Amino acid sequence: MFGVDKIQNFLPHRYPFLLIDRVIECEPGKRLLGLKNISVNEPWVSGHFPSKAIFPGVLIIEALAQATGLLASETAPELVESGMIYYLVGVDKVRFKKPVYPGDQLLLEVEYLRHKRNIWSFECTALVEGKAVASAQIMCAAAEP
Repeated sequence: MFGVDKIQNFLPHRYPFLLIDRVIECEPGKRLLGLKNISVNEPWVSGHFPSKAIFPGVLIIEALAQATGLLASETAPELVESGMIYYLVGVDKVRFKKPVYPGDQLLLEVEYLRHKRNIWSFECTALVEGKAVASAQIMCAAAEP
C-alpha cells in the first residue's frame, strides 16, 4: 500500500489530473488495486452535469490508465529510473455499466496481461461498492518524455 507521494514519483500527473489517491495492493507483474475518491469539489462537477453530477467516463478510463502506468512502473522500475514514462497508446473493449457520483469511492483494478518490446497490455475494471462500473483493455508504452 502506498500513497500520493510515491504515486507522484512514478506518474507525471498533478492536480487536478492525478486521478489516483492511493494504491491498496500491488503485485508487480500481476495486478494493482488503486483508489480514487470522487469528491463534489472537483472541477468537472459544475459542468458534467450541473443538475446531476456524474464522474465523466473518460476520466474513469484515464484513472485506469494511470493505474496501468503504476503497475508497469512497479514491474519494471528501471525504466522509470532511466527517465522513461508511460503513455496511453490504446483502449479497447470499453464498457460503462453504471454512473459514478460524487461521494463514491472508485476502486481501480488492473491486471497485467503481457508486454512486447515497449507496449504493455492490461485488463482493467473500475468498481464502486464491489460492482463493476466500467471495464476496458488498456495499452501503454514506455517512452522518453
